[in-house]
Amino acid sequence: MKLQTFPGYTFTDGGVCAAQGFKANGVCCGLKHDALAEDSVSEQNLAANNALPEEDDQPKKNDLAMILADCPCNTAAVYTSNKVKGAPILVTKEHLKNGKAQAVIVNSVNANTCNADGVEKATRMCELAAEGLGLDAEDIVVASTGVIGQILPIEPIQAAIPALVEGLSYEGNEEAVHAIMTTDTCEKQIAVKFRIGKKTVTLGGMLKGSGMIHPNMATTLTFLTTDCAISSEMLQQALSDVVRVTLNRVSVDGDQSTNDMVCLMANGLAGNSEIKTESADYAAFRGALYAIMLNLARMCAADGEGATKLIECVVSEAPSEQVAETIAKSVIESSLFKAAMYGADANWGRIACAMGYSDCEYDVNKVNVDLASEKGRISVAKNGCGVPFSEELAKKILLEDEVQVLISLGDGESAAAAWGCDLTYDYVKINGDYRS
Repeated sequence: MKLQTFPGYTFTDGGVCAAQGFKANGVCCGLKHDALAEDSVSEQNLAANNALPEEDDQPKKNDLAMILADCPCNTAAVYTSNKVKGAPILVTKEHLKNGKAQAVIVNSVNANTCNADGVEKATRMCELAAEGLGLDAEDIVVASTGVIGQILPIEPIQAAIPALVEGLSYEGNEEAVHAIMTTDTCEKQIAVKFRIGKKTVTLGGMLKGSGMIHPNMATTLTFLTTDCAISSEMLQQALSDVVRVTLNRVSVDGDQSTNDMVCLMANGLAGNSEIKTESADYAAFRGALYAIMLNLARMCAADGEGATKLIECVVSEAPSEQVAETIAKSVIESSLFKAAMYGADANWGRIACAMGYSDCEYDVNKVNVDLASEKGRISVAKNGCGVPFSEELAKKILLEDEVQVLISLGDGESAAAAWGCDLTYDYVKINGDYRS
């Protein structure tokens, strides 16, 4: 997937460790999908390197990650709007009431959701991390992702804390990003450098997300770090604003997770004057955040479960941004349209259908639709009606791994984009035996 570039922002390596003053690590502590009874897991049952039990033939994938800042951070977060929320979200919300945090602990495999002891376990994860780091438990952000409704065994996590802490490094982003992946087929991390005044500032992040991806908020677990000096209030404003036009416009399958969270930590070590108002410095920071979040959102959509291509729907000449956004989302969320994209079938009627059941008003007789990719661009509808086009060229365009659906409403100057993917046989295969 091609990165979307922006003037004044330079991409760099390092993910959550790119900004100065952030360490990370990830280990395999041996969590499983089958929710082992707590008394069946012990330190003696774990290998010395915190890998899976020796008798287990599962691959050794990292399942526990940590991010640590050198100093306390102003911190902001956004969370899923699902009424069923994972216990880690409830705990993290309490910890971030003061807008401060210094570390993150996160596990994959088990979501710690819909469990009677969920809050207790999430709190215990914070306590274990705090003990290992010499911090207060209230300064820890906790997150989990994985299977819902299965008890989270705390013993493997407790046993892995020493190795997790000991292995923290300023180059530990790779181990961390692998630990948060579930059905992801590739790592998703990115960072940018930019200027605020005379200071060079860095912002980086990592994301997991492949299935259960649907607006609104936040469609993934995403962790962002920056050495920018910015107040908690302005950090929250920027995050909420940028998420609205990036992650909130991604859909893979119409299912919204219970554990979605985006967390942004700022340690101020870049040395710029603290951003406290909507100034030019704030605009520069928000621009960097947009560059990061837009690309992470596209990565998320492109790696949808079973997907073969990234689909971007751009609606222009709309009477308002809200109308453009609503229609773009409706198109990329349509199962019929997504299936057509998998088959490289230029069935534009499915686009028109999805537009028509969106909750907004527009003049059908002014609608134009084009399809585009690196193989070219083709018009399939003008003024609300189909036009003759080359099926051969259309198929070549739609066989590319990045496809655009370009819709003009002919009724204004507003625009919006949304991102999704095609619907394939593999999506059913993946979710038919997700727990096995």
